[in-house]
Amino acid sequence: MTTLLPRPSSVPSTAVGPDPVRVGVLGYGYWGPNLARNIAQHSETTLAAIADLSTKRLMAARANHPATYLTTDANDVLRDPAIDAVVVATPPETHHDLVVRALESGKHVLVEKPLATSVADAEEMVELARRCGRTLAVDHTFLFTGAVKRMKRYFESGEIGDVYYYDSTRINLGLFQHETNVIWDLAPHDISIMLHLIDIPIRSVSAFGARHVDTNVENIAYITIQFEPPLLAHFHVNWLAPTKVRRTIIGGSKKMLVYDDAEIDEKLKVYDSGARLCASQEDIYRSLVEYRTGDVVAPRLDKMEALAAETAHFARVVRGEELPVSGGELGLRVVRIIEAAQESLRRGGYPVEVAA
Repeated sequence: MTTLLPRPSSVPSTAVGPDPVRVGVLGYGYWGPNLARNIAQHSETTLAAIADLSTKRLMAARANHPATYLTTDANDVLRDPAIDAVVVATPPETHHDLVVRALESGKHVLVEKPLATSVADAEEMVELARRCGRTLAVDHTFLFTGAVKRMKRYFESGEIGDVYYYDSTRINLGLFQHETNVIWDLAPHDISIMLHLIDIPIRSVSAFGARHVDTNVENIAYITIQFEPPLLAHFHVNWLAPTKVRRTIIGGSKKMLVYDDAEIDEKLKVYDSGARLCASQEDIYRSLVEYRTGDVVAPRLDKMEALAAETAHFARVVRGEELPVSGGELGLRVVRIIEAAQESLRRGGYPVEVAA
């Protein structure tokens, strides 16, 4: 165990309302600093501790959070009874062990996506959280963006109508991974959004991919998800694209949505467009497609940073005030689809059924 700062003495809270949730962050690499910053800044949470194996990263953490307890041993955080919850921001292959230990220590858990690297591990984590009576949430950050929250309202109100297709592209140049392919890295973002919006049983998943620049993992992949007809979903993920694209197109019988996260101002556009079959006046046995092209609306969106919204929501879930938007069950469903896509990839694109 290496402790870089003494544990700060307890200071009585002067905040009005419920006490802040005391959170420890495990991992201060790529995403951990963003999570730690939001936890430290929000009034409903307190950044109580940060653990990381790298003393260099902890030195950076000390510069940003001088009053926070720092350690190279995650057990220091897990054994601390004053810490209510932990955020696991470590590589995916470490999630299962850390989450299980945290839950067994009585902590609530928010873990980076993906929840786990296998369905078996994810199922065990979800079941353990249920038995321990603790929150298990997955950091599917995009569910807390203003655009996705607004899309959810359109779906719940029925304004989209029947969903015909879901088409998503998430491509950029880099960041190449060595242990994880592009499906496990990028696809969970868009698959979690789709599952959040669409509550229709999935029949099968198929995937094709390729490896370039002498890597041992796929850097480009195309995933197709077959629902009950007529809904079809398609995902393109790629680390080897010349431009950064984050675009989702959803076609419905009443309205269509275009969500472009790369846009600065108008991230979401709603198209009053569609098509229907109608009988021809000349020939009652002939059918024609009648197209409808109406207004295009860019609705006003909540500008709050997604991680800030997620941090506040997690605190309220821990206190029992809200149900989790991105709970372990959603994380498990994402892992089921990703694992099926991986199996389809191995079998040359053969469709793989997904368990309910």
